[in-house]
Amino acid sequence: MPNSDPLRAAEAALTAPGAPFEVVRAEDGSPLYAGGPRTLREFVEAVWAYGDQVFLVAESGTYTYGEFFAAASALARRFVGEYGLVPGDRAVIAMRNHPEWQVAFWGAQLAGLVAVPLNAWWTEAEFAYALDDCAPRVVLVDGERLPRVEAWLAAKWGEKQGQPERPRVVVFHGGGGEWGEAYEGIRVADPLLGPPDVDVRAEDDATIIYTSGTTGRPKGAVATHLAQVGAATHPRFHAALSALGRGQVPGQGPAPVSLMTFPFFHVAAFTALYSVMAAGGTLVLMRKWDAAQALALIREHHVTHYAGVPATALQLLDAAEAAGDELAGLTMLNTGGAAAPAELVGRLTARYGERIEPRNGYGLTETSGGVLANFGAAYRAYPGSVGRPAPGMEVRIAGPRGQALPEGEVGELWLRGQSLIRGYWNDPDATSQAFADGGWFRTGDLATVRDGRVSIVDRIKDMVIRGGENVYCVEVESVLHDHPDVLDAAVLGVPHPVLGEEVAAVVQVRPGATAGADELRAHVGKHLAAFKVPAHVLVRDEPLPRNATGKVLKRELRTTAGLLVSGG
Repeated sequence: MPNSDPLRAAEAALTAPGAPFEVVRAEDGSPLYAGGPRTLREFVEAVWAYGDQVFLVAESGTYTYGEFFAAASALARRFVGEYGLVPGDRAVIAMRNHPEWQVAFWGAQLAGLVAVPLNAWWTEAEFAYALDDCAPRVVLVDGERLPRVEAWLAAKWGEKQGQPERPRVVVFHGGGGEWGEAYEGIRVADPLLGPPDVDVRAEDDATIIYTSGTTGRPKGAVATHLAQVGAATHPRFHAALSALGRGQVPGQGPAPVSLMTFPFFHVAAFTALYSVMAAGGTLVLMRKWDAAQALALIREHHVTHYAGVPATALQLLDAAEAAGDELAGLTMLNTGGAAAPAELVGRLTARYGERIEPRNGYGLTETSGGVLANFGAAYRAYPGSVGRPAPGMEVRIAGPRGQALPEGEVGELWLRGQSLIRGYWNDPDATSQAFADGGWFRTGDLATVRDGRVSIVDRIKDMVIRGGENVYCVEVESVLHDHPDVLDAAVLGVPHPVLGEEVAAVVQVRPGATAGADELRAHVGKHLAAFKVPAHVLVRDEPLPRNATGKVLKRELRTTAGLLVSGG
């Protein structure tokens, strides 16, 4: 088992007074980075210095840092000049992962607007809900999503009077349509002009990012500039700590080239984006996930870092093994957005040794991205952990009354630190329910802490209570993933007249697999107590339903499991 003392010593050096990640205390006692930028505008202005280094690579084109910053500045000047927008106005961004998504987002930040990234896979009704909720002054949309925005505009401004002023609409990769103007027709990117003269403060709102909505209506999580630059600092700290753990000097060596497969609207993408931007690295984008294409892009662009949900990472490893591809240039495999099965790091190490560093972590929309990280030797030794917190975030395992529980006990994970949101947009009740005294955020996740390492046990709402015994779905899913025939698995509770709930599992098997329900139940029974063995197992070939960020939609599976139990 590796000795964690060297990393503890490195962490102490990185956070000492005057060090890059020194931490002080805010008024409520929560940790706060002493140095660094205080607004996203300050953060992005620093990348201007990277000039001709390539920032964004996609099928549709490439941006250097200089070209990107000039385009974002030009858009920001248009927001302030021609559109008359002022700090605090909302700017909705509704696009797939085009490079111009970043131009739109950072143009909004340079103008002091509140960027509101919407889930690009939402339906027309979901778009309308969020647009009504945040009331944008400008909508930045691609041609594919324009009809959904136009339907909302027509419903509110088509033939009705007395509505608020209609928002401006800028369309990327498509004509302007009836309601907007095409970005390609208005783009003026003079690299000498820079951004508009706008006062942006640390306490101002920077983003509203809607929760995934897997348990109900999405809520708009509001983060200030100070919170977002805290979120940008966490991955920089973990990258520095990782480098020291490998015997390297942080910040030296070539800039990362990252194949980034998270959708830009998801907070996991922000964690990957911030770390690449801070180092002057390159983001290689994909229009749609395809493992074979990912391998080709890794080779073509000499990709060093991979960032995606665990499901795509496993598919990448499958494709590489089938093709005999050694992933020669890859040095980092980073997963987030969903729980990583323990098999992932084992497979990576078995095939590539320690050449490719594994990394996973934990973050929420409400934490503005990743706040815990597990990497390198520690990840290989403790694959079930999501790691230790960044210095700008602290952890409590809370009991029923909010009391701190002893090490090793299961309780709700509470977090406190700089990158937390200030609350939910126009929803004071949800805000008050989410936060406890002292600035602690209730995550809704059950967890344990041992030697500073956090392990997520389950979502409180996902835990199955079978005859008074707690069954943690994540634990059962992990065991199912260890079976060689299993490609994906989800565990959930189904009603039982006596026990209250029973354990059920929906399992996707690999092509040509022979394992049936009885074999999978027997496999779980070898590793877990009898009450944790699924009473019902549905084996299927088709993928499990997931949202755009990789989380299994258990609401949909409950219907499937219910039919299984009833024999329908």
